[in-house]
Amino acid sequence: MNQLSPARRRELKAQAHHLNPVVSVAGNGLTDNVLKEIDLALKAHELIKIRVYGAEKAQRAALIDAICAASAAAPVQHIGNILVVWRENPEPPPSKATAPAKPLRAAKTPRRSGPARPMGRPSRPTLHKGPKGATRRSR
Repeated sequence: MNQLSPARRRELKAQAHHLNPVVSVAGNGLTDNVLKEIDLALKAHELIKIRVYGAEKAQRAALIDAICAASAAAPVQHIGNILVVWRENPEPPPSKATAPAKPLRAAKTPRRSGPARPMGRPSRPTLHKGPKGATRRSR
């Protein structure tokens, strides 16, 4: 189990604030399949939240210790039924340089070739009064 410095723990707590739980531990407890899902989630994300259902505070504390020991992760936070764990990814993520580059698109041409409409002009015809009270229809 890795230990984190208080400053690093604070940074990870701030990053985890916006995350949703990706693994749930329910009535069956910490099974092999749950540990496998935690390991996959840690490989993909490094920092994950785990929701625990139906366990008392002491059981949840023992559960986060068991998860961290089994997955070589570090405990970040334990609030209520939410556990936050972190494990550094040993493999760097694939860089964009190795991915094939997309061909550049040509700039789109505007739909209308005429002059742009002025901002204050109404979109439908209205009646305007001309000289001597005569009305005429304008565009």
